[in-house]
Amino acid sequence: MSRENIIISKTENFADRITRMYRYLLEKRQGDKDMLKQIVRSGTSVGANVSEGQFAQTKADFLTKMTIALKEANETRFWLKRLYAFGSLSDSEFESIINDNEEIINILTTITRTTRKNLKK
Repeated sequence: MSRENIIISKTENFADRITRMYRYLLEKRQGDKDMLKQIVRSGTSVGANVSEGQFAQTKADFLTKMTIALKEANETRFWLKRLYAFGSLSDSEFESIINDNEEIINILTTITRTTRKNLKK
């Protein structure tokens, strides 16, 4: 039995959630289309980069992919805050999805710090 990779499952679930949110807000016409396009790009890119990192050729390549995923997660946080500020997300919707985003940022921060430290050894 294989052990679940937490960051992969969390970023896949997050990408699905961002996509559902994008479709819902687009359908309800709640949110600027350009802003919604940005958040779906950055929010799904997090998982794509984490997934790509699993087949990195070197530890440095892995670090690059995880760093890009972290940057995309941070960009997603920015767009989530903008959607909330413009009233596209309710308090409970925002709190729920931003908490998922923050958890991913924290995990990726730990992964990148640890990998960077191990590369210096």
